Amino acid sequence: MIDGFLELYFTKVKLGSPPKEFNVQIDTGSDILWITCNSCSDCPQSSGLGIELNLYDSASSSTAGLIPCSDPMCTSSFQTSSTECSRQSNQCSYTFQYGDGSGTTGYYVSDALYFDMILGQSYIANSSAFVVFGCSTYQSGDLTKTDKAVDGIFGFGQGALSVISQLSSRGVTPKVFSHCLKGDGNGGGILVLGEILEPNIVYSPLVPSQQHYNLNLQSIAVNGQILPIDQAAFTTSNSRGTIVDSGTTLTYLVEEAYDPFVSAITSAVSQSVTPIISKGNQCYLVSTSLAEVFPPVSLNFAAGASMVLKPEEYLMRTGSSEGAAVWCIGFQKVQGGVTILGDLVLKDKIFVYDLAHQRIGWANYDCSLSVNVSVTSSKDEYINAGQLSESSSSGDMLFKLLTTGIVVFLMHILVFVEFHFL
Repeated sequence: MIDGFLELYFTKVKLGSPPKEFNVQIDTGSDILWITCNSCSDCPQSSGLGIELNLYDSASSSTAGLIPCSDPMCTSSFQTSSTECSRQSNQCSYTFQYGDGSGTTGYYVSDALYFDMILGQSYIANSSAFVVFGCSTYQSGDLTKTDKAVDGIFGFGQGALSVISQLSSRGVTPKVFSHCLKGDGNGGGILVLGEILEPNIVYSPLVPSQQHYNLNLQSIAVNGQILPIDQAAFTTSNSRGTIVDSGTTLTYLVEEAYDPFVSAITSAVSQSVTPIISKGNQCYLVSTSLAEVFPPVSLNFAAGASMVLKPEEYLMRTGSSEGAAVWCIGFQKVQGGVTILGDLVLKDKIFVYDLAHQRIGWANYDCSLSVNVSVTSSKDEYINAGQLSESSSSGDMLFKLLTTGIVVFLMHILVFVEFHFL
């Protein structure tokens, strides 16, 4: 997490035999799933999120297995983690660093991951598959803070070690996952290892051969007017580009785009609100509804896919002053480097990461509603995933034959919100 503001989406996973439940942050900006080990001495003992922290103990799971040095996974190089081998213990170890400077060190284990699955015409609760994940023995940076401590991080990147890659390579799930994050401050949402169907979804191709989910952002429009930004500001290279990252709260724009964006917003609303600077951020005193004053913003991507943002998807309320609400630009300026699309713009939308076709799609959506999930490549075959949490009776859902299972993590995504800026 690289923000002073925190909006943390996390969910529950079950691992081991007997199964034990862990709360893990959802992060599309990293690859591995890791859980805090019982051998971690300096890791957080409590959490300000109102959850009980649990430790993973491979010795107490009858299905756990350590990954030895001889395993091909240990000798192959992963783009996002430093894999090494401890010859003394014959354990495959890792060191992982996040964008905010925090990090984790540990070793890899294999164990059973439990989930609900749609397979054929049956709804199967507590299905399981073996996955390789990290057992964290050391943490640093923000990961050590108790105010937002969770049991681990669930990486949904494209790397070979991500859970989505492991399960899809074995034909357990399709090579696609989707999420819908509620943004009303109370959290909630759905995460599916499968494709959510929605007729309004637009798709943009992923930039090939990238470590993260990079998209080609081509322009930004405020109130329908394209901003004067050099397209080179968004060109993907080793140190630049635009990535989708659910592990980041806000959205970060490169300086060449940020300054014209803020100027355009301020110019559009200066007759109706009072612009102020608060803690270095551009803010506004607003005494009316946002929709009456603030313009829509459009992020325009390759293949004609636009992401239209409502005011509350680029502004954040930070308090009150002089009888008016204080709303601040939720986008932050990056000097050079990468534009990051975080939860601020991802929430209240269906997002589909179609790795099989190397594209990402999105559509505005009320994430408290049920969603339709494709069970084959045919668009007319689906199940209503939203009903799965209410009933396991197949009579309540529409099924057709499928070749691979749809893992429906009806993960009721929780959110912890802390309003402040650096």
